Amino acid sequence: MTDDLKNKKVLVIGLGRAGVAAARYAAIRGANVTVSEKREEKDVTEFVSKLSGLPIEYSFGRNDVRLMKDAQLIVVSPGVPLSIEGLGEARNLKIPVINELELAVREIKTPMIAVTGTNGKTTTTTLIGHLLTECGIKNCVGGNIGTALTDLINDAKNVDWVVVEVSSFQLETTPSLAPKIGVLLNVTPDHLDRHASFEEYLMLKARLFGTLDAECFGIYNAADKVVADAVGKSHAQLVPFNSNGKLDDGGWFEKDSLWMKLPGKAAEQYNLGNVDLKGAHNRENMLASIMTAALCGGEKNKIQKGLETFKGLPHRIELVGEYRNVQYYDDSKGTNVGATVAALENFSAPVILIAGGLDKGASYEPMAPFIRDRVKRLILIGEAKDKMRSELGALTETVSAETMEDAVLKASEAAAAGDVVLLSPACASYDMFRDYAHRGEVFAQAVRKLKDGIH
Repeated sequence: MTDDLKNKKVLVIGLGRAGVAAARYAAIRGANVTVSEKREEKDVTEFVSKLSGLPIEYSFGRNDVRLMKDAQLIVVSPGVPLSIEGLGEARNLKIPVINELELAVREIKTPMIAVTGTNGKTTTTTLIGHLLTECGIKNCVGGNIGTALTDLINDAKNVDWVVVEVSSFQLETTPSLAPKIGVLLNVTPDHLDRHASFEEYLMLKARLFGTLDAECFGIYNAADKVVADAVGKSHAQLVPFNSNGKLDDGGWFEKDSLWMKLPGKAAEQYNLGNVDLKGAHNRENMLASIMTAALCGGEKNKIQKGLETFKGLPHRIELVGEYRNVQYYDDSKGTNVGATVAALENFSAPVILIAGGLDKGASYEPMAPFIRDRVKRLILIGEAKDKMRSELGALTETVSAETMEDAVLKASEAAAAGDVVLLSPACASYDMFRDYAHRGEVFAQAVRKLKDGIH
């Protein structure tokens, strides 16, 4: 791939984390790189500064169709829809349209583990890396999580496994992805503002298993009928897990323990008594992770230790404060309906839920029984608040807030000792915040202000 880029006209569309990584990768390898960004330069100075000193040209304020027609390779950032003007015509002209992940996949020869799903993929990807490290198996972790894969190419040469989180956006334009182990956690409606239908979204998620051959393993959620049906035609050695019931082979949850029986191996029991991750959704994440670690050669006692030393992720049902005997949890990473339902399932105490943000096209109706049975007050923010109110507002006391600080204040006023205040938006963050992490940070800051008596 390195030689292929020399003197080639490469257009990178979208200047986020992946766009910066792709532009840097191509420029260092001798390509003639142009970055096209629809935002104005003043709004992306942070990203431009990261490319300082490299011979890169820029086009700001629009997606430049002329540049697309003139390119020899187009690299789209994950947040850029393939439906933007000019991309279809570029494809008709046989100009390859790929993403940053594809650049790395073409160059990395180390075996890969690829994790996808609507919910839980970041936790699972991180946990797999943690378990492998505890087992003494060298690995690096990247992709849709944290570090762009092109920035890990040198690291990948010195490890045994590369663990990659893959989104549906990336699966659209990474034709060379061929992991040794694929993990499909679940598929529920999401990103319907981007994909034409749920069926298209499912097809993209299932595409991961279509890349696996008979030498590969496909770990999948047998309790998710949509997933189980979608992976049936894969050529891989399929290994199921089910957090709801016992299996003869694969992984399952039984009597407060995880169990695993891999092909040709004896059954193993993993105790959850000293494990921080809670909830049914995390049992799924842990099952997928321990099975992956075992398939990579991890030993049982070291995998058990890894489960017990893993502390979870920021912004994923994270306790950020307690005020007047009310606990405040940040689940800002809950950016779709399924994630919010999973978060609500963790609490038996009355919940005051802060939700809303940028709507992603899916119905909020699946949240209805949980709002009715568990939510004491629903506080809505962001662009989606009117739609959410129309679908859920009659089920519990519902109010709106203009800012996160206002939402936290209204939550604290409604909370009694023993209640839980939960930020789990079921929406994207970009209407009010830079990203989900920024949203969670603003929430935590507002909680700290409550404790400090600052309103």
